[in-house]
Amino acid sequence: MKGSHLFLYLFSMSCWLNLTPTAGNKIFHFGPCRISMSVTEIRSGFAAIKANIQARDPIRTLSILSYPHSLHRVKSSDRCCITHHLFNFYVDKVFKHCKTEDSYVNRKISSIANSFLSVKRKLGQCHEQNKCMCGQESAKKFKQILVNYEGLNVTSAAIKSLGELDILLDWMEKSR
Repeated sequence: MKGSHLFLYLFSMSCWLNLTPTAGNKIFHFGPCRISMSVTEIRSGFAAIKANIQARDPIRTLSILSYPHSLHRVKSSDRCCITHHLFNFYVDKVFKHCKTEDSYVNRKISSIANSFLSVKRKLGQCHEQNKCMCGQESAKKFKQILVNYEGLNVTSAAIKSLGELDILLDWMEKSR
């Protein structure tokens, strides 16, 4: 009998530890999908290069993510889908084209990209398990982001999108 109680206790602790975020991580709820990530680590890396990246952006009158209401008023049921699309977008389009002559900036970009890749994989699992349902609203909002991005040359669009990373992080934390 003692062995089964010990097993149950150890099993319960193991499950609890797996659900508890590691130091600095927060749990985000994107619809039914729960993702643990360290926004503090991403923000720290971004803060170190933000001024440098934004100084490289020659077009100050246009925004990729803030086009009227691109991320505003997203229904909770669409958050997973649009977040999944945005992380794919950043990993597949933005980070690939954000190279500078400054090795320090490039290392920070690489670190942020690795964090995004990890979250992208987790969101991909949710998407594959049909926990990430995509409605018309999320498709429309993401399409507007792509239109904004594709209206610029690749490098300018990537730099601008990276410079707006705080908009995405703020949105994610507000909708947490």
